[in-house]
Order: sequence, then structure tokens, then C-alpha cells
Amino acid sequence: MDTLTALASAAFGSTVYLTALSTVKWLNQMNPKAKALGLILTGMVLCAVIGLVAVASKSVVVGFIVGAVLTPPVHRILHRRRHVPGA
Repeated sequence: MDTLTALASAAFGSTVYLTALSTVKWLNQMNPKAKALGLILTGMVLCAVIGLVAVASKSVVVGFIVGAVLTPPVHRILHRRRHVPGA
């Protein structure tokens, strides 16, 4: 497995997660009809991205999974750190 490829795909997986999170937060502010349509489109795009990653080499899949799995806890930790009162 090429390490640089795995790291690049981990960064890509992290970017996809954060983009999807931002999109869903934005869609939550919309009216219910637009929100439903937006969530369906977001799901379709995520399925397409995951399908493209699955077609790629083994190292890309491993890196993508590592990036997508590590990003949520790190994002929560950083988000909590920003909002600590008195810090």
C-alpha cells in the first residue's frame, strides 16, 4: 500500500465528511420540502463518491475509511475546545 496515497485519500475522506456535515446543517434551516430534496441529493452524491472510492485501489479505500472514521471524533473535540467558557 502506498502511504502517500492512503494519506491523501484519508484527507479526502475527512473533507467529504465535513462537507456533508455542513450541507446537512445548512439543509436543516430550510423548509421541509427543500430539506427532504436536499438530503436525498446529498445521499446520492455520497453514494456516488463511495462507489468511486470502492472502484479505486485498496490503499485508497483504506485511507478513505480511516479519514472518514477519525474525522468525527476529532471534529467534536475541536468544536468543544472552541466553546469552552473562560478559555
